[in-house]
Amino acid sequence: MAPILNIIQVVLGIAILYWGAEWLIRGSAQVARAFGVKPLVVGLTVVAYGASAPELAIATKTALTHHQPIALGTVIGSCAANISLILGLTALISPPTIDGRIIRREVPVLLGSAIAVPLLLRNGVLSKLEGGILIACAVLFTIVTLTVSAQLDPDDELEVEARRTEDSAASMGGKARPRASRAGAALMTMLGLLLLVAGSDLFVRGGRGLAGEVGMSERMLGLTVISLGCALPELIGCMVAAARGHSAIAIGSVIGSNLLNVFLVLGITAYLQPIHVGERMHVVELVGLVAITLLGVLMLRGSRKISRFEGAILVAAYIAFIVTSALF
Repeated sequence: MAPILNIIQVVLGIAILYWGAEWLIRGSAQVARAFGVKPLVVGLTVVAYGASAPELAIATKTALTHHQPIALGTVIGSCAANISLILGLTALISPPTIDGRIIRREVPVLLGSAIAVPLLLRNGVLSKLEGGILIACAVLFTIVTLTVSAQLDPDDELEVEARRTEDSAASMGGKARPRASRAGAALMTMLGLLLLVAGSDLFVRGGRGLAGEVGMSERMLGLTVISLGCALPELIGCMVAAARGHSAIAIGSVIGSNLLNVFLVLGITAYLQPIHVGERMHVVELVGLVAITLLGVLMLRGSRKISRFEGAILVAAYIAFIVTSALF
């Protein structure tokens, strides 16, 4: 009965995390709109931060309970899945076109954030001070992004795309729901946060139970089961957007999610509880993350359109990343 119970906890945890993230995004977006916040600002803050909420909930939960390999594996695995799996599958459905401003502004920061992970962990620990620096980077990047977005015209391509992003996040695979009152939106936001906490607890407990049954290390548990579970809502959202002809949404979503995973999730986790890297956390994951990010950046900076062939390469790179991590 124990394996079945663990599977139920994992599945139920994923479902609760999914709805928690969606309610948090939808409620926060409605609160922001009620106060006249621009769609692009909502997309760059509420939607982006909400997409990283499952990773943050799980990483802090596991770090505070002294399971740092799960926390670090979740961040690295989620970043790798975003760049290779989500972007690759999106390109296979509908090749996305990349806005030149994103290439010039966000893509270099994306590559820098990936390189920062192995650099910060070179001495085997991510300290509270380093965690604070990462949080400061998240705040700085958000401020700069919002400052730039405030100067955009309402009919600008990025602003129009942001409205699509917001609509996609609010109607994940269904019809858009009517806007709620401020009180209702605030209640939805709070319920979303509570669901994230409950879902992360169930998911981690079930995942650790399954890992114990099959002899999987906490490192691989974070890199695979938990990171994929966290990426599932975003994966579904990007694939739905691609099927509707809005595949460019995936670009901003992937970049924003990876930046916040490194700067915010890893930063807050280390600030609450310094992350000590054991000998089981091999260099292959850290190097693999940089390699996958570099591959994605090269494709983003190429023809400004990720082809289906390149999408297949990205998916293959994710499979190679997981297989290599399991073998070495």
